[in-house]
Amino acid sequence: MQKYRSYILPAAIVLGLLLHKYCAMFSFMVPYIIFTILLLTFSAVDIRKLRMTWLDVWLMLFQIVVSLGSYIVLRSVGADNVVAEGVLIGVLCPVASSVAVISCMLGANRETVTAYTIIGNLMVAVVAPIYFSFIGNQQDMLFIDSFWMILKRIGTVLGIPFFIAWALESWWPKGSDFLRKYKGLSFYLWSFALLFTLGQTIDFIFLHGEGNWGNIVWLGVASLLFCILQFGFGRWLGSRYGDKISGGQLLGQKNTAMGIWMANYYLTPLASVFMAFYSVFQNVWNSWQMWQADKKRGKR
Repeated sequence: MQKYRSYILPAAIVLGLLLHKYCAMFSFMVPYIIFTILLLTFSAVDIRKLRMTWLDVWLMLFQIVVSLGSYIVLRSVGADNVVAEGVLIGVLCPVASSVAVISCMLGANRETVTAYTIIGNLMVAVVAPIYFSFIGNQQDMLFIDSFWMILKRIGTVLGIPFFIAWALESWWPKGSDFLRKYKGLSFYLWSFALLFTLGQTIDFIFLHGEGNWGNIVWLGVASLLFCILQFGFGRWLGSRYGDKISGGQLLGQKNTAMGIWMANYYLTPLASVFMAFYSVFQNVWNSWQMWQADKKRGKR
């Protein structure tokens, strides 16, 4: 199966495009698949080695500063509010919960990736409510209410498998060892999650595109540019700390489902199309990286 691994992501993209209506019907399964992936991932990590580093700090600062800064600049030069909000959410959007799946296959440090998955998501839970208090359509919502709403969505999927893995490692090491044996299944589980998510995403673009094609085009262009920027800058930043793969994936690979939800609830719903396009672009890039990595390992 491994020799076909680099074809799985392109296949998911093509099938998601062609069968988007049918794939969208199975999107309810994605949280359960991600939960399983995270449990396998966290079980393979030495939790005692997780710690914040300067790379984490710079990644958070980029998301905080560039998201708001881009929004302000775009609005000041007369860009449509929908495009500015799309960029805001596209940069601030938390790292994908399943980022370790691709990152570790590309050679990233598992502890580095896992640590920022937790830290970065918690950062967004704090910063996003602050931004949404003066941007978007929920400006009257109390910070604590907004914080709790976002934290619940993040914590349910991310926190529960982390604490289960921690409990197993602490009190039932054999259970942890058993899960660790099957960590390789994460990629194949993720391919199904990707198929269903992309199907839902592409279906979402078609549903929101009618009558809004001008903004849709600009959102797509902006999404592509910021996808390139975030992966590129993340890789450069990561290289400064000896792990360019982690830097690129942690800054570039986004939890697009979370981003779409935040845009729909807090901002102009059409802005969420930015994240829909981003989902496609980031997975095209991940497919290319997987192909290159397999080629270097002599699997071709």
